[in-house]
Amino acid sequence: MLRRLRDDRHISREKLAFAAGVSSSYITHLESGDRERPTRAVIDALVRYLDRISPVSDIERRHLLDLAGLAPIDNPSVQDLRAEITDDMRRTLTLQEPNLAAYVDTRWNVLTGNETYARAFPGLIDDVNILRWFFGNPLSREVMVEWEKESTLTVNWLRGLIGQQAGGDWAAELLEELAQYRDFRRIWDSGDTAYGREHTAMRLRDQHTGEHYTVDVQLFRLDSVAYPGRIQYYLGVRGPA
Repeated sequence: MLRRLRDDRHISREKLAFAAGVSSSYITHLESGDRERPTRAVIDALVRYLDRISPVSDIERRHLLDLAGLAPIDNPSVQDLRAEITDDMRRTLTLQEPNLAAYVDTRWNVLTGNETYARAFPGLIDDVNILRWFFGNPLSREVMVEWEKESTLTVNWLRGLIGQQAGGDWAAELLEELAQYRDFRRIWDSGDTAYGREHTAMRLRDQHTGEHYTVDVQLFRLDSVAYPGRIQYYLGVRGPA
């Protein structure tokens, strides 16, 4: 991949190496695949120089980072991820009615959802974060029939997600915010970890009618050029109580 980008721009190994602050033999080893993965600083330096000669596309940049075993971005914001939701993706949510459908990130932030999702979880889209809704919005206790079970699963799942994403400032900030809630502290202090649902069924109560019903919940990781694996598609297929 690196050799193709270099050849396309008619750049010698020596010139690219000098611009990136490495040796020409290092470039040779990278291009022949007999070198350990480069650091992000090296990849960034290579891409900066290549991009000055001729623009490096987002897909090419992503592929280089993937080959180096590096994530393209460490900490995308909710706004960054919402900008990735296309009109076609929003249309998919609408087509799922009357089932619950939404896009969420891997930090339990809701990016957008259809009308059925918004009705099922009143106030959640405005609260943005699912855990903020669980512990800070009393409506969550009205509509979640098994509030204790579902909130515990979500907290334990957050612990797993923090580990997968190697923590970071976002985790410290979220935990500091959630620590104001006694029930969150109680569940968090248990120290348990989860990486998914053992059972797909989630029991809900209609806020207006009081009717109990069940949704079968599935989460699907989506890929994208800018934020691979950071956006998830939530689908809740509605059934009887």
